[in-house]
Amino acid sequence: MSKVIKLKKGLDIKLNGNAEKTLIKTDKAKVCAVKPTDFLNITPRLAVKADFVVKTGDVLFTDKKNPKIAFTSPVSGVVKAINRGERRKLLEIVIQCDEENKFKDLGKANVSSLKREDIIAKLLESGIWPSIIQRPYAIVANTQVTPKAIFVSGFDSAPLAPDYEFILKGRENDLQTGFDCLKQLCGKNVNLGLRNKNSIFTNLNNVEINYFSGPHPAGNVGVQIHHISPINKDENVWTVNIQDVAMIGHLFNTGKYNPEKIIAITGSELKNPAYVKTFTGASVASILNNNLKGECDERIILGNVLTGEKANKEGYIGYYTNQISVIPEGNHYEFLGWMAPGFDRFSATKMFPSFLTPKKHYSLDTNLHGERRAFVVSGQYEKVFPMDIYPVYLIKAMLAGDIDKMEQLGIYEVAPEDFALCEFVCTSKIPVQKIVRQGLDLVMKETN
Repeated sequence: MSKVIKLKKGLDIKLNGNAEKTLIKTDKAKVCAVKPTDFLNITPRLAVKADFVVKTGDVLFTDKKNPKIAFTSPVSGVVKAINRGERRKLLEIVIQCDEENKFKDLGKANVSSLKREDIIAKLLESGIWPSIIQRPYAIVANTQVTPKAIFVSGFDSAPLAPDYEFILKGRENDLQTGFDCLKQLCGKNVNLGLRNKNSIFTNLNNVEINYFSGPHPAGNVGVQIHHISPINKDENVWTVNIQDVAMIGHLFNTGKYNPEKIIAITGSELKNPAYVKTFTGASVASILNNNLKGECDERIILGNVLTGEKANKEGYIGYYTNQISVIPEGNHYEFLGWMAPGFDRFSATKMFPSFLTPKKHYSLDTNLHGERRAFVVSGQYEKVFPMDIYPVYLIKAMLAGDIDKMEQLGIYEVAPEDFALCEFVCTSKIPVQKIVRQGLDLVMKETN
């Protein structure tokens, strides 16, 4: 039976530059790149060299610890370069795209006639398996584990987030096949979180729908897991982005790995915030397509402004990118700016009179408005953290490296994105998400 969860804690950050629900044309990317750094807890082993000819779906590299997990090419073309960083760390595999995309034929399949092992094998061969994320630790799922549940969020509540109903309209068949696959992997219905009962996703089968209302992070899959099926020690839950569910369905319906996706390009520094059709690893320049205003220094972010990764126009989108945000760079300073009346300033508290206009949208920049300070208990985190967890004490346990205390305080339930708002409102300017990632890595290293 469906549950209705009403969240009161959280914060909606209203920014200028929300994407119009139109699909605009962009330049076709001439090069793309697959970045092994997108995948946590993966040690890449190259399967190609420079000048290798590849088709869409051909293996580029595998995981040394589990060679069955393959990472495949999103396009057909020629491997142009293999870029490495310090200590020869593999950073990018750059591919020169063909004019006409050639697909590796992986064979159609009827999901209902396949065993769980067959579905896993096909997902591994195609390179789609890394889209399945395991909690705890927020890493690529372990193929040897059967999760107690799979969660998919049908909406995103982050600032300027993409509208998945607009993106996936007309792809109901692929979505249904994708959810059928997930049910076979889990052995039970998949949990789907929705914002409203009029969603186009309400007609899907083999899903258990739960409704969530309230401010961000209501759309975070971690928050939905916490309120429906909390994770205890030695338990596993898998999560999949809903656009990747459709990609899984497309694989079984057509026999082709097609990494095409529609992403939102958003932010106050764009001339025309909208949606574009692209593919995994496409160049940022081809997507923005002269869409930048150029009125100031801008910050290009792969993802939303709270959890995204800083990028530049010469870079490439990541495997998990569903949004690009462009906002002003915060490289200016105001003398005694905190003393100004602040009618045009956003604040998570009632420090500025702008709280009297809650529907107003802002063009915020990346300025921290202060330096890093002593980490004190202020009660700010609890106001925006809608989990039954003590966030400050958990963060302090992570800083101390106290694994026993981290386990007691709920480390297995969280991921860095769940603490993004805590980082945003933090008076002490603590890099909370980085600390959470380090805490998860420590627990994973010491307990596995």
